[in-house]
Amino acid sequence: MHGRPLIGVVPLYDREKDSYWMLPGYFDGIEESGGIPLMLPMTADREALERLVLSVDGVLLTGGQDVSPELYGEPAKETCGEVCPARDAMEPRLVETALRLGRPMLGICRGIQLLNVRLGGTLYQDLPTELAGGVSHHMEPPYDRAEHTVKVAEGSPLAAVLGKTEIGVNSCHHQGVKRLAPALEAMARSEDGLVEAVYMPSEKFVWAVQWHPEFSHKSDEHSRMIFRTFVEAAARSEDR
Repeated sequence: MHGRPLIGVVPLYDREKDSYWMLPGYFDGIEESGGIPLMLPMTADREALERLVLSVDGVLLTGGQDVSPELYGEPAKETCGEVCPARDAMEPRLVETALRLGRPMLGICRGIQLLNVRLGGTLYQDLPTELAGGVSHHMEPPYDRAEHTVKVAEGSPLAAVLGKTEIGVNSCHHQGVKRLAPALEAMARSEDGLVEAVYMPSEKFVWAVQWHPEFSHKSDEHSRMIFRTFVEAAARSEDR
């Protein structure tokens, strides 16, 4: 495979309309970084996922509904929000397949949570009632501005790309990483200690962030750099 890398993007799901959909920012961020986005079908079929992942150069795990607490062995609290059984069935298998086939991955919002859960971590089901600290993690629109800052870990891949150890980020979530999966390392934390970015040291490129570069890439160079780094990693995928 040659030319611009093809990025498989996990679909969003609207329960009321019973439909799959996509935010333009995910596609725009990929395209502006030199990639070609492709929305994946919502399927948990292992053979289908194998063929899909073999067909793409990278995988983007999108935001969306809460990850079901069943995936990390906990009962759902009243404060847990809407879940999406179809995504909860598909995405763990997608992550497993992408890791086995060595595909670069980038997770955004739900993406960092799903990745952490799939690798053995847990989540805060509701940050306002479970994590003190006063940081606003659920901003009002517009979403293309910074809501709070995060400290980027010195020596981390994210620090190397951004060239900074503190940046402002947007924020729209009520869940977050509680116990970090053993296979992941934190690359950034907010002032209340919440993990805001991770990577998987054993892989060439598996990153995830809790904020939303798909909303801020037009106005924020750091968001564009994250997309570019991901797409460049996909362009170097071994099977191309």
